[in-house]
Amino acid sequence: MSEYILSCCSTADLSREHFDNRNIHYVCFHFELAGKQFMDDLGQSISFSDFYQAMADGADTRTSQVNVEEYEQYFESFLKEGKDILHLTLSSGISGTVNSAVIARDTLREKYPDRRIYVVDSLAASSGYGLLMDKLADLRDGGMDIEELYRWAEDNKLKLQHWFFTSDLTYLIRGGRVSKAAGLVGSMLNICPLLNVDFKGRLINRAKVRTKRKVIQAMVDKMKEHAQGGTDYNGKCYMSQSACMEDARAVADLVEEAFPKLQGKVEINNIGTTIGSHTGPGTVALFFWGDERVD
Repeated sequence: MSEYILSCCSTADLSREHFDNRNIHYVCFHFELAGKQFMDDLGQSISFSDFYQAMADGADTRTSQVNVEEYEQYFESFLKEGKDILHLTLSSGISGTVNSAVIARDTLREKYPDRRIYVVDSLAASSGYGLLMDKLADLRDGGMDIEELYRWAEDNKLKLQHWFFTSDLTYLIRGGRVSKAAGLVGSMLNICPLLNVDFKGRLINRAKVRTKRKVIQAMVDKMKEHAQGGTDYNGKCYMSQSACMEDARAVADLVEEAFPKLQGKVEINNIGTTIGSHTGPGTVALFFWGDERVD
């Protein structure tokens, strides 16, 4: 069995230590904050607290995906070592980076005809994408070869459930997911939208829940409804949050109480600077293995 590397984008929103410990490689997106360029390098160039404080203070943000040239350079560094590659990209419902990865793959296949390069559209985001990568690392470590792992990823990626809420509508309005008029009314009524990622990997507004306390419970209820095995769920549960750890901890406490067979404690990560540039501070996300997404 030839040696291969497991790879993703920095937008899987795990810590640098987590990626290193699981031997998962990653390539970085980019972002601009108040006119200054940064790499989305897991909080190394700028701390998450400083990033979200700058957003809260009104700083503009923009993001850019990994381009074809960057993918070619990144992939080739492994191919030169005689390694095959399984790379999962950020969801095509959020970013076009999968297209760049595919173009780079096709170019490099001509140059390295004996190497295998697989690109998978994860249809996932943030630490849900990270939970998928962690599972693939488990399967790789269990002896699965690259072709088997590629097929498993394609067959199972839609079983990764993503549920989000935000307590600040500013950034959903700015991104066009909520109209200005609806946002104004929502803010006045203390509405926290409950969103998820659909079967096409798009972020969809599913419900308007009044008060943070109720939306926290609603998100845990969604896990009870959709998790594999219901409250007997025995897999891992990841969360991510943007400068609102107290809210995330409130969700995690309820999850750990409701799911006594959970594999370990809920792991809470930071929403990275790429995803966070669009969600802003005040977003909490919950990820687990569950029903296959069909809408």
